[in-house]
Amino acid sequence: MPATAPLDTSAAAHALATGRAAVLPNPSPLTYVVTATTPQAVNDAKGRPTGQEVALWVHDDTTWTDLATHLDLTPTARRAATTLLRDHLVTLLVPTRNDTPPPAWTTPALRDGHLLLFGARWQPLTPLLDRFPHLYVSSANRTGHAPAATAPEATAMFGPDIPVTDADTLRNTDTPQAATTMLRITRDGDLAHIRHGAQDQAHGSDPSRYLEHLREATAH
Repeated sequence: MPATAPLDTSAAAHALATGRAAVLPNPSPLTYVVTATTPQAVNDAKGRPTGQEVALWVHDDTTWTDLATHLDLTPTARRAATTLLRDHLVTLLVPTRNDTPPPAWTTPALRDGHLLLFGARWQPLTPLLDRFPHLYVSSANRTGHAPAATAPEATAMFGPDIPVTDADTLRNTDTPQAATTMLRITRDGDLAHIRHGAQDQAHGSDPSRYLEHLREATAH
């Protein structure tokens, strides 16, 4: 498939429209993700308890803006969070306000007063994502297995009932692939490292080096 050819997301669109899960690609070095319009469908696809926490996929700018009034972030911290989600593609734990709790549809992503957010908006997926502004998302793996780094891996893991959008020709699968790095941001914009992942793997085993890199990147 040439790099300029659009992705065939028709099977994924049908699955999402009918309440089922689909596996979608991310740009390298991120692995594939499993997504759906309900958290139950994501957890069922992964073979884990229905009520387990999932992330909100805030790929839609309107959704992110709507959530802003419920997030306990200073304006500077909110700008940093936007950069981390859109440009650095991390998974981010963001504090919520006590006086204006987030809407009920965000509850599956709530952890100890923080929303678990993923904000990648990869251009090849834009036509599909625009159709589904509210999505739940998790790494494309079944319990006990590493996240799928390629479309064939995802297909083998999830079977024929969950469509996989193959974008391997658009991704550099020769580099090590990993799930997202997870961070937590405070009200004032300070960062804590929660989980190693694709974004920090180039900065060695010391998370502080990656956090310092991000502080510099989001300070402008």
